[in-house]
This record gives sequence, structure tokens and C-alpha cells, in this order.
Amino acid sequence: MRIENSLGDGIKVPIQKLISLLAAAVVAGLLSSCVTTTTGGFMVEASDKQAVQDYIQLAIAYYDVDDLVASRRHLNNALAIDARSADVYNILALISQREGDLDLAKDAFRTALRFDRSNSRVRNNYAVLLFDQERYSEAYDELVRVTGDANYDGRAIAFENQGRSASRLDRVDDARNAFTRALQLNANLYISALELALIEFNQENKDRAHQLFQQYLTIVEFYSIPHTPRALLAGIQIEGQAQNQKIVDTFALLLTSLYQDSPEFETYQRLSNAH
Repeated sequence: MRIENSLGDGIKVPIQKLISLLAAAVVAGLLSSCVTTTTGGFMVEASDKQAVQDYIQLAIAYYDVDDLVASRRHLNNALAIDARSADVYNILALISQREGDLDLAKDAFRTALRFDRSNSRVRNNYAVLLFDQERYSEAYDELVRVTGDANYDGRAIAFENQGRSASRLDRVDDARNAFTRALQLNANLYISALELALIEFNQENKDRAHQLFQQYLTIVEFYSIPHTPRALLAGIQIEGQAQNQKIVDTFALLLTSLYQDSPEFETYQRLSNAH
């Protein structure tokens, strides 16, 4: 399943350059003590809010290059300004999760949601943790809430995560609906295309399965994404029904050469022996 660790979409820049730029932004923000006044007479420190966001972006940058110590340091700086930031606790949870401290990660996610129950990014990431712990029903319930947020910019991925949770619960119709919605929102989600192709194949909708698997192939070839054992076995089965022997032979060779220890290879051998 996929986590969301950004604060939104933006232009991608090389990570070291991003760290340098963000560090400069934080310093500039801390040196300037910009204060604005509302008509109600309250004093609002606008620079504090910006400083928190800058620290979070720095933390994300260091998290992405696996410098978790530096990432946590910037998050602590942010908490010193705003101790109730759900976005800060979201990244702290991801750090704990990467470090293997799953109980700490769970506590951080719950803290984040206590401070901001409507934060769909946090809830999606919490669902990923639940999924990894094989708590599929709880993950599914969390993701239903996330996908109900039409304003969430990661909604397509949340639908994909919901579909994967439903699949583990053998809720085939729910999985199909979720993967279909994911592809409606983002046609480049290759996992959704693959999983939906397998659902259609298993329900003997072979033409639809072939169409979806071709969509999967187009996406992974464009982005140079390697095939997983699951995808290779799916290709052998789906394209075999479509009598596309070239793909069948290529995928069989890849599965045999690269993944002989996988359950998919065992299944492939069993199917081959049956024929």
C-alpha cells in the first residue's frame, strides 16, 4: 500500500537542492518576525505558521533520503512552535514505522487524528500501518472515510489502498469498485489496473481482463517499472487466454529466471504440469 508523506503536489527538484532551499527558507523565516493584526484585535504570528511548514518540508526531505535523525530534529523544532500539528505527528509516525517502532507509530497517528480528525493524509497513512499489521478490516474502514473526502488530493491512491484491503477480506465487489474508482481518478495507477485485471480474469471476464492488463503494461513500460512475480504470473495467465504467446514466453522466462523462490513460480509450475 502507498503512504502519503507530502503536504501537496508541487514541482520536483533534486533532493539535496531541495534540502538546501528549504534550509534557507527556514532561516529566513525565523530571522523575520512578521506579525499581522486582524480586525478583531488579535495578534497572529504569521511567521510561526510558515516556520512550522518549512520545518515539516525539511523533515520530509531528510526522511526521503533516510536521514531520520535530522528529520526528527526538524519535527521537534516544529513542535516547539505548534505542539498540536497533525502534519508533524504524521511524519513522526512514518519515521517510527520505518524504524520498526510500530506501537510508537500507531500512537503518533492517533495523536495526529486527535488533533485533526479530518486530515485524510494522516488517516490514509494510518490505514497503511494497519494493513501492514494484517488488520485489514480496520484499514478498510479508515480508507472508506478517506475516499469519502472529495477534496483529498491523494484520493486515487486511497481508493487503490481500499481495494487492496477489500481483496484481503475477500470482498471482491468492494475491491472491484475501489480499483475502478482509483483508475477513474488516475489512469496511471498500475497496481489498480493489475488487480482489477486479475479480478476480471478470475470471474471469467477474459476480454476485460486482457484490456486492463494491456493498460497495466502500457503504464509500467512507460515508467520503466519492473514486473513483480504477481504481475508475471498474471500476464502468463491472462495473455495465455488471449493467445498472446510472445508475452507468455517472455514472462515465463522472467519468472523462472528471477523468482524461483516465489509462491507465484510454484503456482506457475503447478499450472504447467497440469497441462
